[in-house]
Amino acid sequence: MTGDRLNLDQLTEHAMWVHALYDELNHKERGRTWNREEFMLGFVGDVGDLAKLVMAQEGAREMPGGREALHHELADCLWSVLVLALYDVDLDTEFRRTVGELEEAITARLTEPSSEVS
Repeated sequence: MTGDRLNLDQLTEHAMWVHALYDELNHKERGRTWNREEFMLGFVGDVGDLAKLVMAQEGAREMPGGREALHHELADCLWSVLVLALYDVDLDTEFRRTVGELEEAITARLTEPSSEVS
């Protein structure tokens, strides 16, 4: 998977393929696969690692790996989000709706007369 950029459907398809490979590996090595709760806990751990790497990028802490580790962890978190969409979430539709709502709310607040803090 090198060269061309992938769209969301292609990213999701590839994420699910790798998820299936993990299931196969876990079944082979442990006799079982992760359930959704375990997968979610793994994602939470990845988000924690991402938080530490962002803090390191901002100079707030030491963390090995630098920007390369940050890039890896961001991609790992994206993979988890794509797999968690197994809960029948149309990420394309929901992303557009959610970001549209955020844009409207922020724009509305920006156009409100500002109240000065005294």
